[in-house]
Amino acid sequence: MWSEGVRMFVERLELVDFRSYVRADVPMAAGATTFIGSNGQGKTNLVEAVEYLSTLSSHRVSNDTPLVRLGADQAVVRGRVRAGTDDARSLLLEVEINARRANRARINRAPLTRPRDILGVLRTVVFSPNDLAVVRGDPSDRRAFLDGLVVTRWPRMAAVKSDYERVLKQRNALLKSLSGKGRSAGAEIGATMDIWDNELATIGAELLSARLDTLSAVMPLTSAAYREIAPVNDLTTASYKSTIDLEGLWSPPQERESSTPIDRKELANRFLDTLAKRRADELIRGVTLVGPQRDDIILHIGEMPAKGYASHGESWSLALALRLGSFQLLRDDGIEPVLVLDDVFAELDATRRDRLASSVVQADQVLVTAAVASDVPEILRGERFDVGGGQVLAYEGNNDD
Repeated sequence: MWSEGVRMFVERLELVDFRSYVRADVPMAAGATTFIGSNGQGKTNLVEAVEYLSTLSSHRVSNDTPLVRLGADQAVVRGRVRAGTDDARSLLLEVEINARRANRARINRAPLTRPRDILGVLRTVVFSPNDLAVVRGDPSDRRAFLDGLVVTRWPRMAAVKSDYERVLKQRNALLKSLSGKGRSAGAEIGATMDIWDNELATIGAELLSARLDTLSAVMPLTSAAYREIAPVNDLTTASYKSTIDLEGLWSPPQERESSTPIDRKELANRFLDTLAKRRADELIRGVTLVGPQRDDIILHIGEMPAKGYASHGESWSLALALRLGSFQLLRDDGIEPVLVLDDVFAELDATRRDRLASSVVQADQVLVTAAVASDVPEILRGERFDVGGGQVLAYEGNNDD
């Protein structure tokens, strides 16, 4: 396996019973590749498969069931990933998505102990119309965006997040069993809660620290991207709304004079203190009230919160800027991600299309979906495929002057 920081792109994608495809075998190359087809023809399914190889998740659905073709028991996504435009090394990534048993993953045909061990080989940044939810949706949408970027930066954080969710589930189950008992639960139950509190705080502090570090790093880049896109009212900022007191530990990027590491031990101690203060409330309600699972990221355009105040155009521009900021952050980290633009250009005017294309053309690989070829700026022409009827064919206009 190659080391961190290497450039990478997909040079072949194979699908079996994935979404609408019985089978598909698509050659790809560095640079821009555009999949053109009417809605419902399967062009987004192709880039979704690339995303799945990278993240073991989809920007379109919250579980794997819709990814398996109707009537099939298993879908297979296989990708040949090359180390870089000037590096001939490659790896074969493969994920089996099973309808009735655990998924499985392989690298170069060798089985992995856990599917998540494939994370980090291929990195992607995906922008789609669904990203409007990051700006206009619920806190869970913003948490998902930030956590996705955290895991893309540091794949090991997938295990940390999984451990946190496991402990949170078990702690919630205990709280639910004690719901309504309050302080009458007794000293023995208190000792049990202390054990879960310590584990939740330790793991939660690591996750929260990674979120805060990433938010601090991505927002200046997001702000710069937004200024390039938005003609007026182009000041964007962000703050982190936590259930834990962050005073003195972290401040919003726009208020920081220098970047200093977060004291994770102090963060865990504050987590514990807050859990202790809220225990009576938690016992009454039967649910954990403290931790990253209840936090939010507050995005601002100018002086107003973006959610509830930003226009559709402003919201769309901010969502795009967040993804462009993420793309640049990964590049600053030494990672060259595959950039996926899923049905994005149709939502933009001609000026913003050109600005977007100019800002991403330097990526090693850009995968684009579009209903009509004319929506995609000429600078991203590259290779084009016609998608329809379960087939992916060379676009007839590829040889046009």
